[in-house]
Amino acid sequence: MHPEIFQTFENICRTLDLRGSVLEVGATPDASTLLNLPALAGAPEKIGLNLTGAGRCGTFSIIAGNAMTCFPDNRFDAVLCNATLEHDKFFLKSLAEIRRVTKPGGAIVIGTPGYGVIPFETKVRRLLGWLPRPLRPSLGGLQVSTLTLFVHNFPGDYYRFSEQTFREVFFEGMQSVVIQSVMSPPRIIGHGIKP
Repeated sequence: MHPEIFQTFENICRTLDLRGSVLEVGATPDASTLLNLPALAGAPEKIGLNLTGAGRCGTFSIIAGNAMTCFPDNRFDAVLCNATLEHDKFFLKSLAEIRRVTKPGGAIVIGTPGYGVIPFETKVRRLLGWLPRPLRPSLGGLQVSTLTLFVHNFPGDYYRFSEQTFREVFFEGMQSVVIQSVMSPPRIIGHGIKP
């Protein structure tokens, strides 16, 4: 995980003052997993979920599986998920499960690759903006392009999401929703509180 993404999750978790049980969907048994965030050091329970295997990593356990059906409703005070939903063909089902296992008043924090403006295109458009339309040179594919992360199959790579998807799908009906875009190509990271 890129240090800027790790730091963004750290800032969010510290601001939300997460103290209870935490689930990370897509946890990995290494130092960059979100369960190792310093802001979560005081969490009494940390559990990871991963497709590829189970085990223990420091202060938390990782459960093998691709479903949260082993957890009862309203089980966790916080659910974190990063770089996972773009690999999930059935991400809407996973989102429903994330909501189901989060307690009312609990936090959900999600990060995925997203779409973004190509910085070069924006600058060129501003520079050429003073020319009358008929005299402006074509920017070709840049006029309709967006910057995205390359395909990274693990096990597949199916989606890229927009900030609108975060607002209207991921966090629909949630409270105190905040969505931000970091890095280029963008990683969209949002969080909200389950009512």
